[in-house]
Amino acid sequence: MDRHQLLPDVTASEPRFVDYPLAPEGAPNVVMVVLDDVGFAQLGCFGATFETPNIDRLAARGLRYNRFHVTSVCSSTRAALHTGRNHHAVGMGVTEEAALGFPGYTGRIPPSAAMLARVLRDGGYNTMSVGKWHMTPKTDYSAAGPYRHWPLAMGFERFYGFLGAETSQWAPELVRDNSHVDPPRTPEEGYHLTEDLVDESIRMIQDQQQAEARKPFFLHLATGAAHAPHQVPDEWVEPYVGQFDDGWEAWRERVFARQVELGVVPAGTVLTERPSWVPDWASLSETERRLFARYMEVFAGFMAHTDHHLGRLFTHLEERGIADDTLVMVLSDNGASAEGGVSGTLNEAAGWLGQQEDVAESAARIDDIGGHDAYNHYPFGWAWAGNTPLRLWKRHAWLGGVRTPLVLDWGARVATPGAVRPQFCHAVDIFSTVLDAAGIEVPQSVDGVTQQPVDGTSLLASIDDASATDPRTLQYFEMMGSRALYHDGWKAVTDFVPNQFGERDVIPGSHDFRTDRWSLFRLVDDFSEAVDVAEQHPDVVRRLEELWWAEAGRNQVLPLFAFPESMAHMHPGAFPPPERVLLTPGGGPVHESQLPASIGGFEVRADVIVPQAGVEGVITALGDRHGGWAWYVVDGRPVATFALLDGAVRVEAPDPLEPGSHELAVRYHPGREPRASLAVDGTEVASAPLPGLFFFPNLSTAAIGMLVGRDRGFAVGDDYRPPFPFTGELLGVEMRSGAPSARPDDDVTLRSAMASD
Repeated sequence: MDRHQLLPDVTASEPRFVDYPLAPEGAPNVVMVVLDDVGFAQLGCFGATFETPNIDRLAARGLRYNRFHVTSVCSSTRAALHTGRNHHAVGMGVTEEAALGFPGYTGRIPPSAAMLARVLRDGGYNTMSVGKWHMTPKTDYSAAGPYRHWPLAMGFERFYGFLGAETSQWAPELVRDNSHVDPPRTPEEGYHLTEDLVDESIRMIQDQQQAEARKPFFLHLATGAAHAPHQVPDEWVEPYVGQFDDGWEAWRERVFARQVELGVVPAGTVLTERPSWVPDWASLSETERRLFARYMEVFAGFMAHTDHHLGRLFTHLEERGIADDTLVMVLSDNGASAEGGVSGTLNEAAGWLGQQEDVAESAARIDDIGGHDAYNHYPFGWAWAGNTPLRLWKRHAWLGGVRTPLVLDWGARVATPGAVRPQFCHAVDIFSTVLDAAGIEVPQSVDGVTQQPVDGTSLLASIDDASATDPRTLQYFEMMGSRALYHDGWKAVTDFVPNQFGERDVIPGSHDFRTDRWSLFRLVDDFSEAVDVAEQHPDVVRRLEELWWAEAGRNQVLPLFAFPESMAHMHPGAFPPPERVLLTPGGGPVHESQLPASIGGFEVRADVIVPQAGVEGVITALGDRHGGWAWYVVDGRPVATFALLDGAVRVEAPDPLEPGSHELAVRYHPGREPRASLAVDGTEVASAPLPGLFFFPNLSTAAIGMLVGRDRGFAVGDDYRPPFPFTGELLGVEMRSGAPSARPDDDVTLRSAMASD
C-alpha cells in the first residue's frame, strides 16, 4: 500500500508521524557564560588577587586558554560568538546602537548567518538565553518591534534579561521572551540583577530537565557584570577595603607574579611599562588615592559577588548529576573598560560625553560608590591593570582590548585538568567548537537562505592535545578605526586612537587613517606585545598591512568607521520620532524611540480629575536619578524633576490643585537660556533654568521607556518612592515635540550610541 494513501477505514491506513529533531547520541549540554568588560587579569585563575573561587574551581577541572581573542566591544564579540563569522561579515562592526547604512555596520545579523541557538534548536536542543543580549537594534526595542532580531526570533526558545548594553544592577529594565517586565523585587527589598539572572538560569535548567532529561540544552548566560555600573551590596566590598591602597602599579606587579606562577603567562614575558596617560600613583593626592582605591574595592566586590552566584549555577549542574555531561565555557567579551576616564566617575554617562567629574566632589560622595545612589565606573589606571600584562583596553585592537580569559570544562573529556592551552583562538571559534561537540553540521541553508561561510574552527582537538595546531593562523581586528592583523605568529597594530571618552586628549597616536603607524610584534616570543620590531622587519609590516586590507575587503570592514563623520549614515529606524503621541496609564514603558524628539523642546499635557481628598502620584516618568526626568504631584502640587549630569533641577507649582478637572502641562524650552516650566489650566505657574546638559531620553541606557501613571526602580527625585501611582483620574497624556523636525545633536547622539557597549 502507498504509505501516503489515506483510506476511509483507519485500520487499513498507515500513519505517517511528523518527525522531531533529535540531537546526536552523546551530545552534551552546553553552558556559555559571557562576562562583560572583564580583563585578562580579572579572574583569580588568571592572576587577580580578589576572590573568584567558583570560576577557579571550574578552571582546575578544565582548561584555561591564554591566547583567546575577541573583537574589543560587546555587540561585535557576541555576534562573532553566536554566528561563527567575523563581526563585520554579519553587520556588527560596532555596537548595535550605532548601526550605519553600510553592510558591515547594519547592527542587524542577517538570515545568512543563522545563530548557534537556531542551529542547535534545529538539531534537537532546547535553547535558553538569560541576561545581556545587545544584538537587537535599539530602534527595535519597543512593543511594536520589529521582533526579528530579538532572542526568540534568533533561535532561543526562552529569554529573560535585558536587550541593551547595560542596565542598573539594582533596578534593571527586564524583558521576558517578547515582553518588558518589572523586576521581581525592588532595590529596597534587596534585589540584585546577577542573583536574579542565576536564579532564572537554574529555574530554566530545572524545568527543562524535569520535563525531558534525555534532551540536551544550550544555556547562554550573559551577566551584566562587570560592565558599569559597578554595583554590589556593601558586605561584598568590605573584604577588599585597603587592598588597593598602594595603587595600580603595585597591584599589577602582584598580579603579574601570580600569572607567571600559575603558568597563565609564559616565563620570560615582559611586563609592559606604565604608559604616560596612566597617572603615577605616587603623584596622586591623598584624596585621589583614597577615591581611586575605593572604586577598585567596589569592583573587586562586584567580581566576587558575580563568582559566588555563578557558583550556585555550577553547583546545580553537579547536584543534578549532569556536570560531566555539560560543556561549560566562561569568557569575557572584551578587555577591561577605561570608560570611567582618568579620574573615574559616579555617573558613567558623564564619561560618554567626555566630561570629567571634580575629584573633590566625587570624594565627598565616596560612600555612594557601588550603592543605590551611584552609577560608577573606575579610572583608566585600573583598566590598564586589569589587562595585565597587556597594553591598552576595550575598544582598541591592542591585546588589552582583544585578549580575554577563556575557561573551558567538559568533565572527564578533559584529560589534563587545570592545564593552560596556548593555541591562538578567537570568539568565532566557539560556534564551531559547540557544534563539533554536539555532532551537528553547519547547515548549508536555513529557511531557504544559503548560509555564508563560517570563519571559526573547532577547539576540540586542543582539549585532547596540548600541542594541537592553532585553529587559525590569520585573524584581522578592527574597532572604531583601531586596526590589527595576526598572521603566523606575527601581529601588526596601528597607533590610531578612537575619538571616544577623551582618549585623544591623553593617548599619543594617529587621529587619521592616512597617518597611522603600524607596530609589529612577534607574539610567539612576545606574549605581552611589549617589543616593537617594525623597524627590523619592514617587509613583514608591509605584508601584514596588505593582508589586513584584503581581510577588510572580504569581511565588509570598509568604509572605515570614523567619529563623528560616520554618524551621518546612522540608521534612522523604521519610523522617525513622532511629532505627537497619546499615552494612557496601565501599560508597559513606551520606548524612547517611539517618543517625540525632546532636544528641540517638548510639551507634555495631562488631563486629570482631582478627587475631593486631594491627589498625589506620578504622571509620567523616564529614567531615574542617574539620568531622566519625572512629572508628578506631591502634597497636591505638580512637580517636575530633571536629573542632569551635573545635578538635578526641581520645578514645583506654588499651590495645590483644587478638586475637579484640570489640564496640566510640563514644558522644556531649549535655547541660550534653557528652562523647564509647569502650567495649570493654561497658565504657567512655575519655571526654573536647566543650567546643565538636559539628559534627554536617547542618552539613557538604563531607561527603556516612559511610564505613565506610575514609576519603578529609583525615583528621579528624593520626594517620592516608586511606584507612587497617581491617585486621581489620569484621563490621558499627550506629548509633543517643540520642534518636530529637529533631531538630537549629532555629536551627543553618537557619543551615546558608541558608549552603549
